[in-house]
Amino acid sequence: MEGKAGRNAFLLFFSFTIFFSHSTSLNYQTLVANPLRSQPTLSWTDSESPTDTAESSATFSVQLHHVDALSFNSTPETLFTTRLQRDAARVEAISYLAETAGAGKRVGTGFSSSVISGLAQGSGEYFTRIGVGTPPRYVYMVLDTGSDIVWIQCAPCKRCYAQSDPVFDPRKSRSFASIACRSPLCHRLDSPGCNTQKQTCMYQVSYGDGSFTFGDFSTETLTFRRTRVARVALGCGHDNEGLFVGAAGLLGLGRGRLSFPSQTGRRFNHKFSYCLVDRSASSKPSSMVFGDSAVSRTARFTPLVSNPKLDTFYYVELLGISVGGTRVPGITASLFKLDQTGNGGVIIDSGTSVTRLTRPAYIAFRDAFRAGASNLKRAPQFSLFDTCFDLSGKTEVKVPTVVLHFRGADVSLPASNYLIPVDTSGNFCLAFAGTMGGLSIIGNIQQQGFRVVYDLAGSRVGFAPRGCA
Repeated sequence: MEGKAGRNAFLLFFSFTIFFSHSTSLNYQTLVANPLRSQPTLSWTDSESPTDTAESSATFSVQLHHVDALSFNSTPETLFTTRLQRDAARVEAISYLAETAGAGKRVGTGFSSSVISGLAQGSGEYFTRIGVGTPPRYVYMVLDTGSDIVWIQCAPCKRCYAQSDPVFDPRKSRSFASIACRSPLCHRLDSPGCNTQKQTCMYQVSYGDGSFTFGDFSTETLTFRRTRVARVALGCGHDNEGLFVGAAGLLGLGRGRLSFPSQTGRRFNHKFSYCLVDRSASSKPSSMVFGDSAVSRTARFTPLVSNPKLDTFYYVELLGISVGGTRVPGITASLFKLDQTGNGGVIIDSGTSVTRLTRPAYIAFRDAFRAGASNLKRAPQFSLFDTCFDLSGKTEVKVPTVVLHFRGADVSLPASNYLIPVDTSGNFCLAFAGTMGGLSIIGNIQQQGFRVVYDLAGSRVGFAPRGCA
């Protein structure tokens, strides 16, 4: 065994030696070295107002904004540090959920127990403005592909955290309706509860950091611009703690049976997409589209993979990574394989910022990138980033190209999607990190500028470059 291990180590070393020695022939692209900028401004165009003309009932679109826009009087460095802290908590919670599901453990055995069916504090990075009830009361809601349950803070509050808009009062809505304890909708919850006095369904979602939302499981009308979607099952939370700052609730976009896409699939043909703009380079908002028009003609698709133990996340097959036009030795599909017990795999997640790769893959990728970027001045590591460069005084630099090879789709990343500013002084870091667990996560920094298409009818995810136009 020792001899075999030694031969494998030698072959890997030999492969990297060849890769490094040919680094001068690698493919490069230009990175415009813009440092961290101030927080994005929060403004909604007239098209978001309830006076819009109605869109087709089979499709609608909304603006998305980053949660940083709800944080006021913060420096760029503070916002970035807070974002990384949110990211670490989210990744830890996602990994815990995936590992416990893969191990066959029930994460909630009763209504009063902790149900890890959501994610960590700050779950989701983007939000939009949605009308709730009849007449519609417009509030900010986080959109999250890593969560299923739709919920909103409701009056009367036992405990409610601070939000930007008045708390929704279901007593003032003509379309609000409770769900009976015996209803099939109630039994779709991971761990349903029952108000025995009223015989109405109760929900509870607990999060990895101890945050939670608790209240009545009900149906309500949601309005997106002037497109109304009736009888959406959602949690009306009267007891909510430690969740979001500013936003009133969450629109779950996961694959689970209670997510918004699952509930409304027939109406919008089981299709939605989003395009996230680079907040440091664009003042235009990101966008999300539901319906047939969500599918871009230029998208390259990769099949969705099912995890029999966990239906919330969007799993895909990552086969390898190229740096500078050359496949990185040692990064193979086996490192990202989702096994029969539900462990491992790769998910696409809108609420994780920094892509996490299982550690052997990350080390190989990082070393290949360092070799290709040997002409750049190195800088000390920053937070979770161990590969950083001092680009102060430079307006643009050449960096090795990076391509993610999914089954059926090669996604070539713009330079700003993997080398990002971490301060206002000109330091940039490789926006990937390693993880000790088996699950890898493709984050939203790497998704910027692509229209990411979720064609659930075709069980596939697509990537269309320059999709935010």
